Amino acid sequence: MKNALPFHRSDVGEEEIAEVVDVLRSGWLTTGPKVREFEQEFAAVVGAQHAVAVNSCTAALHLALEAAGVREGDEVLVPTMTFAATAEVVTYFKARPVFIDCVQDTLNLDTDRIEETITDKTKAIIPVHFAGHPCDLNKIQSIARAHNLHVIEDAAHALPARYHGKMVGGISDSTCFSFYATKNITTGEGGMVTTNNAEWASRIRMMSLHGLSRDAWNRYSSQGSWYYEILSPGFKYNLTDIAAALGLAQLKKCDRFWKARERCASLYHEGFQDLPEIMCPSAASHVQHAWHLYVIQLDLDRLRVSRDEFIRQLQQAGVGCSVHFIPLHLHPYHRDMWGYRPEDLPVSSMVFQRILSLPLYSKMTEDEINRVINTVRTLVKKSRR
Repeated sequence: MKNALPFHRSDVGEEEIAEVVDVLRSGWLTTGPKVREFEQEFAAVVGAQHAVAVNSCTAALHLALEAAGVREGDEVLVPTMTFAATAEVVTYFKARPVFIDCVQDTLNLDTDRIEETITDKTKAIIPVHFAGHPCDLNKIQSIARAHNLHVIEDAAHALPARYHGKMVGGISDSTCFSFYATKNITTGEGGMVTTNNAEWASRIRMMSLHGLSRDAWNRYSSQGSWYYEILSPGFKYNLTDIAAALGLAQLKKCDRFWKARERCASLYHEGFQDLPEIMCPSAASHVQHAWHLYVIQLDLDRLRVSRDEFIRQLQQAGVGCSVHFIPLHLHPYHRDMWGYRPEDLPVSSMVFQRILSLPLYSKMTEDEINRVINTVRTLVKKSRR
């Protein structure tokens, strides 16, 4: 559609292009000095002792669980309101993802439901900071300590989020970030694991490149040796220097990107505050919301249209939108494999019918934000009961 407003637009400038060109001219394209620099800079930003760059957040989660010792027959607690990868990586070990319902306001996992799902097979919990709003990590970690569980944060949405003043990334056993094209900073495809555990960091680094005793940088640089040993059957999850160069330039702009996203969210709040048909996302006073997504909930009792029809009309008006997420327990694989029914996780099943994500990205202009606001308001008024 002509003049359609996209759901996302990447914010890449001349700085990123220059960084990538420098790498191309250097002759070192795969994992090397730029990756190490990116890891060091990222660890410093989030306040972690160690960071290991990988090629996706899925890889990060997989490696973090492997370092935590998850094995066949174990159970890992996962919020149902998340993307496929959070539970998918658990099944890589022939372990079981056990789903937890969400709370309605932030759509984060309901911490009051955690203990009832713990069994003697439970090994870890993966809290997901939905849309960029940090979970209640104090309560989660208290429960985890009481039951000897590892906490591995899925922070795909949560850069740069803060919890009680502390950056997400240096708080739990490990934290996994995404640099996918739509994320708050991007490397095109990519991810990062942060941890304060030196042994875990070493294990994750080794397993990210075939379980070799030396990575490509060490083997082929002037300081390295041709000799290596296979210490464990690992994976091909390493990040390239080309991607890391892009990430370094983006990381320098992270705070500016966040301020632009926060401003967009604030304008949305103001634009919808007088509409009882719309529930806007909230942010607790003790957190810094990363504002990766702006997810509204429609009060369907006040409207004559479904969420799906509302989305169709938004798209027809030229406003891109999406849904985050279809709860995992409603998908055929998990439903059939583990026997979940919609009513087993009632809040997630209910809000799924109401949620939709509006455009939110750092390059949005005020005119574009107002266009979204005015289009939503027009559709709400037209569809009121």
